[in-house]
Amino acid sequence: MSICGPFDPELSDLPETMPVFPLSGALLLPRGHLPLNIFEPRYMNMVSDALGQDRMIGMIQPRPNQRDAYFMNPDNPEIFSTGCAGRITAFSETDDGRFLITLTGVCRFTVLEELPENGRGYRTVRGDFSPWQDDLALPGEDMSINRDRLRTALEAYFAQHSLRSCWDTLADSDDEMLITTISMGCRLSPLEKQALLECTTLYDRGDMLTTLLEMAVHADPKQSYSNTN
Repeated sequence: MSICGPFDPELSDLPETMPVFPLSGALLLPRGHLPLNIFEPRYMNMVSDALGQDRMIGMIQPRPNQRDAYFMNPDNPEIFSTGCAGRITAFSETDDGRFLITLTGVCRFTVLEELPENGRGYRTVRGDFSPWQDDLALPGEDMSINRDRLRTALEAYFAQHSLRSCWDTLADSDDEMLITTISMGCRLSPLEKQALLECTTLYDRGDMLTTLLEMAVHADPKQSYSNTN
C-alpha cells in the first residue's frame, strides 16, 4: 500500500474522542467528499468547535428500528457501532446563518462508548481507529474490481431511475474513487450503505455495490419486464 497526501494524518494523530453527526442515509468513505448543509443549532456548535480544534467529525448512521428502516427517534437515536471520521476541508457561511462544509473521509472507527452530553447539544464518542488503520493508506493493486459488471449494473440502475449515465465521467477514475463515488452517491437504503461502509476491502465493497445495484434493478417489475422484451 502507498501512503496518502501530506495533509492526511497518521494513526497516532487521530483523536481519541470526537463529535459525531448521526445522519441516516449519509455515507462517508475514506478519501470521499461529503458536502453538508448545517443549520441545526447543535450541529452549528459542533462545526464551530471542530474548526477550533482538529476539524474532525465522525459521520455515523442512526440504527433503524425494527418497524421502520428510515424513521427513528430524532432526539437521541441509537447509532451503529461503525462510522467514518472526516476532516473539514471546505467551509463557508451563508447570509441566512448556515454553514456549508465538505468532509473528506479519513478513517473508519469503532465506537467504544458514548460520552456524557457536553452542554453544546451534539454527541461525542470515544472511538477506536486501529481495526481500520489500513484506511490511512491507499488500497493496493493486488485485486481489481470487475468494471464491466459494475458498468452494466450502474447503467441499468440509472435507466431505472430515468437518470443520465455518468459512467463516461467516472471511467477514468481509479478503482477506489470509482467505488467510493458511486457508493456515496446512489440512492441505497441506510442498511445497504452501512454494509458498504463495513466492507473490509475495496474489492469486497465493489462486489457488494455491484450486487446491490443489480438487485435494485431486478426488484423493479417495470425494469424486469423491459429486459424480457
